[in-house]
Amino acid sequence: MSLTLRTISREQHLAYIQSLSAASHMQVPAWADVKSEWRSENLGWFDATGQLVGAGLVLYRQLPKIKRYLAYLPEGPVINWYAPNLEDWLRPMLAHLKQQGAFSVKMGPPVVIRRWDSAAIKSGIQSPDVKRLRDIEATFIEPRAFEVAERLRRMGWQQGEDGGAGFGDVQPRYVFQVPLENRSLEDVHKGFNQLWRRNIKKAEKAGVEVVQGGYEHLAEWQRLYEITAERDHFRPRPLSYFQRMWTALNTEDPNRMRLYFAMHENEAVAAATMLIVGGHVWYSYGASANHKREVRPSNAMQWRMLRDAYALGATVYDLRGISDSLDETDHLFGLIQFKVGTGGQAAEYLGEWDFPLNKFLHKALDIYMSRR
Repeated sequence: MSLTLRTISREQHLAYIQSLSAASHMQVPAWADVKSEWRSENLGWFDATGQLVGAGLVLYRQLPKIKRYLAYLPEGPVINWYAPNLEDWLRPMLAHLKQQGAFSVKMGPPVVIRRWDSAAIKSGIQSPDVKRLRDIEATFIEPRAFEVAERLRRMGWQQGEDGGAGFGDVQPRYVFQVPLENRSLEDVHKGFNQLWRRNIKKAEKAGVEVVQGGYEHLAEWQRLYEITAERDHFRPRPLSYFQRMWTALNTEDPNRMRLYFAMHENEAVAAATMLIVGGHVWYSYGASANHKREVRPSNAMQWRMLRDAYALGATVYDLRGISDSLDETDHLFGLIQFKVGTGGQAAEYLGEWDFPLNKFLHKALDIYMSRR
């Protein structure tokens, strides 16, 4: 199959994404507006008949003082990763990005390599010999993913540093997902562990009400988010980031981003953002107050979001990043413990891959990033 690559319009890119069952929210054209500090470009792959068969959002970050760029395709590009001629898809992309002044390319193939169901993870947590997800036998392995990795290595791509939980500048390699396809809501609820079911009931009894908010409620979201950041020791994004995200994503598609609040006695005690692209729904950011945790607002909110995702016809509800550590002393252990209670699956993606177009500048960036 002969392929050509060229810059496409945002409209073409969006139409292509809308023709698919799902794609990453970081590969929709509007994501470029969210990441406004990067320059962006929409790429399209065309077959011999001139039909658009793949797309990619590229973000360019300029090096200080020189006109050379890191080209980044977060959770993309959106192409046929299992194609036997993968080189024919990626070589023209590298040539194009080099022409655009890129010294290095980073991408995140949206390819799942392994999955572990909740039962396997629970038994792993209970075993003293198990320290990481990889120590547990996977419930599902995708053999074609290993072929993709092998093809990338042969082409000269290098696997990036393992992002682990990926709460830094890279996307998470390990995520937690609740499959919804061919399941009833009753099945999904039955899949929750006892503690989750009990907590949902407890929230209901206590009078916790989950409501949707709009742009005007983002300041209230920010208040809870900053409380969470202080409690969990991470640096929060500014309110302007979420305002930009809301405006950009919902201008592109009025149902791309949602905001939820768990209310108790007329007070917002937990909040979350939700992103929707086709059949893939993400719980994107979460926040909660330091008090009233005993009324279990987070469980109530997740159950409402899951039900709403189901009503939208979603095939997967994605709770995003987890650490691969199953060590109870790890500060991120509570996160996987909370998510495992939903009865979903941990998924390992291929991770991010780098192609140094200029080895000297690529090495210099590596050194700079490691010192930062």
